[in-house]
Amino acid sequence: MSRYLLYLIAMMLTTIAFPVEAADDSLEGAAILAMAREAAGGDDWANARTLALSGHAVFYGPLGHKPRTKASDYRMWRVFDPNRKAAHGADGKVRIIAKNADKLIFEVGYDGAITWTERGITPKAEADKFWASNFGFGIIRQADKPGFIATRLPDDDIAGHALYMVELTDPKGGKTLFGVDQQSHAIRTMGFRTPRGWHLRVYDDFVMLADPRWLQARHVTLYYDGRKSNEVFWTKTRVNAEIDEALFTPPSK
Repeated sequence: MSRYLLYLIAMMLTTIAFPVEAADDSLEGAAILAMAREAAGGDDWANARTLALSGHAVFYGPLGHKPRTKASDYRMWRVFDPNRKAAHGADGKVRIIAKNADKLIFEVGYDGAITWTERGITPKAEADKFWASNFGFGIIRQADKPGFIATRLPDDDIAGHALYMVELTDPKGGKTLFGVDQQSHAIRTMGFRTPRGWHLRVYDDFVMLADPRWLQARHVTLYYDGRKSNEVFWTKTRVNAEIDEALFTPPSK
């Protein structure tokens, strides 16, 4: 018997021994997002008040394959808005700082009304454009509230993980596409249209925290129009910790 025939038989036996579990065709969008909510941490995750993340990041430029810069110290603080209605606008409060050793690469903050960076106060039109290209994931916490519509789209896969794809439309018409792992129900992708083009995030290396229950992706890759923009590696996560309000205070004009 030829080696090629033996190979074919072995492959057939592997397929028989380990059948791929078919996706549930009866599930609708809202049910899929409900499973994602539970996998992410349920009510603890959906009703979290604050989030503080720290780690490191790599940023790529528009040309070439090498990193443009690396942030050895990358931090984000969030205060969530429990009544969020729009997916892709600024909400709550946020502060992000990127440093390489002691050198500041950039920082951005939002106190609920004013956006600012290391260069000073950002004009509203410019700030709205910036947040429209960056905010989007958190809206999934509001998916079960009135006015939100979850529509199941064709299934997909990424990195060997079969995904349920659900488009979530917020009450203001903003649309966000979520990819939910068909096995673990973790949210593995999120995408939406932005002023910078189609924005896709891919989430991996998950860890489940306790008290409160919170599923955190420790590796996040961000793309715009199919091109990798940056990667973030979170190494420390704190949920519902007290955050000093001074972190969100804009600089003096």
